[in-house]
Amino acid sequence: MLIIRFRKILYAFSAVVLAISLFGILAFGFRSGVDFSGGSILEVEFLEERPDISFLEADISALNLAAFRIQPTGDKGLIIRFGDTSNESREILLQTLSAGKDPASVLTERRFDAVGPAIGSELRKNAVISIILVIILILGFVSWAFRHVSKPVASWKYGMVAIIALAHDIAVPAGLFAYLGRFYGAEVDALFVTALLTILGFSVHDTIVVFDRIRENLRKAEGRGEFEDIVGKSLNETFGRSLATSFALFLVLFSLFWLGAGATRYFALTLLVGVVAGTYSSICLASPLLVTWHKFSGKKNI
Repeated sequence: MLIIRFRKILYAFSAVVLAISLFGILAFGFRSGVDFSGGSILEVEFLEERPDISFLEADISALNLAAFRIQPTGDKGLIIRFGDTSNESREILLQTLSAGKDPASVLTERRFDAVGPAIGSELRKNAVISIILVIILILGFVSWAFRHVSKPVASWKYGMVAIIALAHDIAVPAGLFAYLGRFYGAEVDALFVTALLTILGFSVHDTIVVFDRIRENLRKAEGRGEFEDIVGKSLNETFGRSLATSFALFLVLFSLFWLGAGATRYFALTLLVGVVAGTYSSICLASPLLVTWHKFSGKKNI
């Protein structure tokens, strides 16, 4: 299997991608959305032509709202984020956007979300705990599932390799979001965390499919044959299925990204990048790492 033979090249490629992602995270950080930082988000769509953004900014500045930011969406849409969470501020804002007219005759209010700073902080803490807890549970589950396959690679190593692959799959979309936040104002919110948890589930599922085939082939070999050859054979047998499954999911997510509402576009993009990263790591990273670990343990050429 070429993937096993040229694994060092794949490791180098993965290291470069991870370095770029981690640089973005460390250098730029994340721009917290309303869900985590507290505040309000109002999304509207004008029935006719959208007013000039600079004029709207001047009008809203005169309201003395807490820090606000305007983001145009589509041809007629507008998203406004601001620190105040009161319904009165929302109504004043709608009046301002409507230039004093009846808001219903000028625009359509698509959503209004308001989150207090205490709730936002609690959500941020729970999001981090959820991701860490999921990773620990996955490590425990994979180690338990492969407990009967302890030779030539211990079962817990399957779990550790799966976690390394998951870290790669999380770092790539997280790094992308750091760059998007820095250059395009993308914000991290509850949907982003939901996307990361979904990626964790998809990625480990795809990885376990390959590991499960390795387990079956190890049993059939009954101690005969090189571990490297058995892993390569298992990859050959699961390669087509993994690609077909991921491609079908990719098409669905791409449609959601391209045709979906603006509010879910970054959510779909995160899943898209996560699915690509997860498929890559399941085939080109996780299984080759098992071979490298086995050879390293045997003090052979890795």
